[in-house]
Amino acid sequence: MIRFDAISKIFRTDTVLKNINWEIKKGEKIGLIGCNGSGKTTQLKILVGEVDPTTGSVQKDGNPKISYLKQEFEFDFNRTVRKELESAFGDLQKVSKKLMEIENKLKLLNNSGETDNLNSLIKELDINQRKFESLGGYKMQSEIEKILPKLGFSSEEGGELVHKFSGGWQMKIALGKIMLQKPDVLLLDEPTNHLDLETILWLEEYLISLKIALIVISHDRYFIDKVCNKIVSIEDGISKSYSGNYSFYLEKKLLDENSQNKAYQIQQKQIEQQMKYIERFRASATRGAQAKSKEKQLNKVVKLKNPISKSKSPSFLFPPCPRSGDLVLEIKNLSHSFEDKIIFFESNLKICAGEKIALLGPNGSGKSTLFNLIINNLKPEIGEINLGKFNVITRYYQQNQSEALDHKDKVIDLIFKNAPNWSQQKVRTFLSGFGFYKDSVFKIIKQLSGGEKARLALALIVMKPSNFLLLDEPTNHLDLPSKENLEIALRKYKGTVLFISHDRYFISKVANRIIEISDYSLNSFNGDYKYYLEKNNYKNLLK
Repeated sequence: MIRFDAISKIFRTDTVLKNINWEIKKGEKIGLIGCNGSGKTTQLKILVGEVDPTTGSVQKDGNPKISYLKQEFEFDFNRTVRKELESAFGDLQKVSKKLMEIENKLKLLNNSGETDNLNSLIKELDINQRKFESLGGYKMQSEIEKILPKLGFSSEEGGELVHKFSGGWQMKIALGKIMLQKPDVLLLDEPTNHLDLETILWLEEYLISLKIALIVISHDRYFIDKVCNKIVSIEDGISKSYSGNYSFYLEKKLLDENSQNKAYQIQQKQIEQQMKYIERFRASATRGAQAKSKEKQLNKVVKLKNPISKSKSPSFLFPPCPRSGDLVLEIKNLSHSFEDKIIFFESNLKICAGEKIALLGPNGSGKSTLFNLIINNLKPEIGEINLGKFNVITRYYQQNQSEALDHKDKVIDLIFKNAPNWSQQKVRTFLSGFGFYKDSVFKIIKQLSGGEKARLALALIVMKPSNFLLLDEPTNHLDLPSKENLEIALRKYKGTVLFISHDRYFISKVANRIIEISDYSLNSFNGDYKYYLEKNNYKNLLK
C-alpha cells in the first residue's frame, strides 16, 4: 500500500535518516521504534507531506487516505463533544455554513417582501443542498451517534463541553474525529501518553478491532506488544523490519545480535591468525611473497563492525543515598476535596524506608494532588501528612518538569548553576550518565528533543543526595533504552520511591508495593504489580 524507498533526511548538518526502506500493507499494524531523535516522527511527517525527504521517495498505491493523530490534540474546548466531532467533516461544515447563510438571506427577503434576488438564492440553495447530500450530510449525525458509544460516551455526555473531560477522554474525542474521516491508514504518535490504565486498555482493544492499517510510535512496551503485528526498528538512521509483535522482535533481535557477534569473533580470529603469519614471514626469503599476498588480501576484506560497541545510552547515575529512619511518610485521616469533588476521605497510609511504591488510579483520582500535599504545596483540609522524623530528604519530579527548564541555557551551564563547586570533569561525568556526551553538553536546551529534556530534568532532581523520591510520570518522553536504564537505577536506589506511572512494564519492573486510589481511599497491595492485577482480576492488562 505504502513504501518508503531509500529515504534520507538531513536537517542542516544533522543526518537523521540515512536509508529507510520499509512498507505497510493493508491491515498491518506497525510499531515504529527507536531511540529519541532517531527520526520516527520525521517519518510520519514525511508520510503526510509535512516534511520533504532529502533523498528517496514515498510510494503510495491507490492513493490511500492517511490520518495523523499527533501528540498534541487541537480542540475548541468550548464546543460540546458532538460539535467537536462534527468538525471532522470539514468540507461538510463549510457547505452547512453556506446553507445557513442562504436560508437567513431568504428569511430577510420574505420579511421585506423583496423578490429581486429570490431566484438566484433559490438556485444557490439547491446547488448547496445537493452538495450537502453528496458529502453525506444527512448521515453525519447518525455517524456521530454511532461512534459516541464506541468511544465510551453516553448520549448525554455528547452534549457536555470538551473542557470538562480529562486528557484520556479528550484523546478519545480526537481519535473519534479521525475515525469519522474513514482513513485507510492511521498514524499515532505516543497515543498512550498521559492515559490511565483503563483508557490504555480501551485503546488497545479499539485499535485491534480496526480493519485499517496502523503505524504507531510508542514507548509503551506492553501496548506495542498487544496491538502491533510488525515492528520497524530505526538504528543509526537505518530501518529494519521484523514480522510479529514486540516480544518476537526482542527474540529475533537477540538472535541477530548473537549471530553478528559470532561472525565478528570468527572474523577477528581469522584476521589475528593472518596478521601473525604476515608478521612472522614478512621478511622470509621463502615465504615473503606469500606473506605480502596475504596482506593484500587482508586489506581487501570488508571488516565487520563490532556489534557490542553500540551507541552509548544513559545509565542514570544516582548519588549515594543518605540513610533515613524506618518511617518515611505517614498519612492520618486525610480528607481533601478539589472544587466540589471529594478526592480523599479519612485516608490513611504508612510508607517505610526502601519501599518502591507505584501510585495508581484513574486520571483525576488525585494522584498528583497527593504529591502536592506530601511536599506541602497544598494543605490538607482535614488530617495530617507527616514525613518521618529522622533524616527524610525528598526530591520531587513533576510531570511537566522538563518544560520548566530555562530554554536559553546550555546543558552544562544549567548543571554548573545548580552545582557551582563541581569540577568540569565531575559535571561531564555526571551528564554522561544521563546520555549527554562530548559536544552534546554544549547544546542549547531549546534545541533538545523531548526525551533529552526529560533526562536533563531527571538529572537536576537526582544530582543532590536524597532518600525519598516522588516521581510523577518519570518515563514520559523517554525512549526505550532510557526507560530500561531508569528501571535499573531505581531498583538499585537504596532510598524510598513513590511514583505515578501509566507504563505497565515500568511498574512491573520497579514497584514492590502498589497503592491504588479508589473510593476516596488509599488502598494498599503489599506485593508487586502482578499481585495487584491478580487481586483486581486485571490479568488481561498483562496479556
